[in-house]
Amino acid sequence: MRDRQLSEAERKRLEKFKNTRGRKNPAKIPARLARTSAFAPKKTRLITDSKFERLYVVPGQSVIKVSGRELGTQHRDTIYALFRLPHRTQTVNRPSHGLPWSTIYETQTTWRGLLTAMGRTAHTNNLMTLMDVFEDIKKVVFTIFEGDHKAIVDAYRKGDLASLGRQGKGGMGSLIESIEWNGLELDSEVVIRYGDWSAAMMHRAKLVSLNADVQFELKSDYAKTFWPYIDSMNNHHYVDEDVLAALAGRDLWDEGEDKLTRGQFRRETKKAFEDMVRASGLSSYSVEEIGVGRRKSRRYSYVVAYANQAETDARVVQEAPPPPPSVDGRPQLELKI
Repeated sequence: MRDRQLSEAERKRLEKFKNTRGRKNPAKIPARLARTSAFAPKKTRLITDSKFERLYVVPGQSVIKVSGRELGTQHRDTIYALFRLPHRTQTVNRPSHGLPWSTIYETQTTWRGLLTAMGRTAHTNNLMTLMDVFEDIKKVVFTIFEGDHKAIVDAYRKGDLASLGRQGKGGMGSLIESIEWNGLELDSEVVIRYGDWSAAMMHRAKLVSLNADVQFELKSDYAKTFWPYIDSMNNHHYVDEDVLAALAGRDLWDEGEDKLTRGQFRRETKKAFEDMVRASGLSSYSVEEIGVGRRKSRRYSYVVAYANQAETDARVVQEAPPPPPSVDGRPQLELKI
């Protein structure tokens, strides 16, 4: 079949497949929140002390300080569900923020809408649990740092972040500013206003598309930790063990780790990849050893399950027949049903 120039509609369709990789109703989330270790891969035994503070580092992706309490899997899923729902913007007078006018982002939904977005059963017990999770999230202050992660970590350990100078760019704030509702029935209206940092990321369009159907189908806490990173890295087909460990808030070669804990992490990682296959996020994966000596590591190669369909659809666009010939100098219209 002869080559031809793609039409504007075909080009946009092809670009859509490249960008979404087959995702339906994705969660559009800030990249820093997809590639972070700020949510521990667990649901219980979280640290709830209000004095809790920890710096979470995923080299090359995110450096985030969490203050107020530890967050876990259920908090990650709730935030992702919120970013899955449509939002609106409005300009308001906010003298309490030192600004005469500012643009705010908010989502209007219902408790049922939130639970549905998470793939949870619409039940009043789940509604009350959701309220508790939102309350936890509001207690936390996120500080996002930009720049060289090693310099940031060194400065943080010395208690001297000011020494970073111009490299000390970033932002601080809550992911959620306020939550208001008119009742505690499933169909009661809920209005959630995004925090300043979340709103800034949305305004700057620093978002990635996440297949939320897979995220909420996953059972393994480690899978829920790894999947957002894997799904947001469109052009990648493997991930090394040290990255996975960083996403889980660990360094496998730190003095606190040993052969037993590394073995347990690798078993959890294997379960996580099997879970991603079961949830139809990945069609397959394989593991190989890399490195030499006692500090051999693992590399996990994978095939995203819905990438093949996107590639097939893209190929159909490329191989589409040329437009119908003109009749008497006028374009012949194509009937679409």
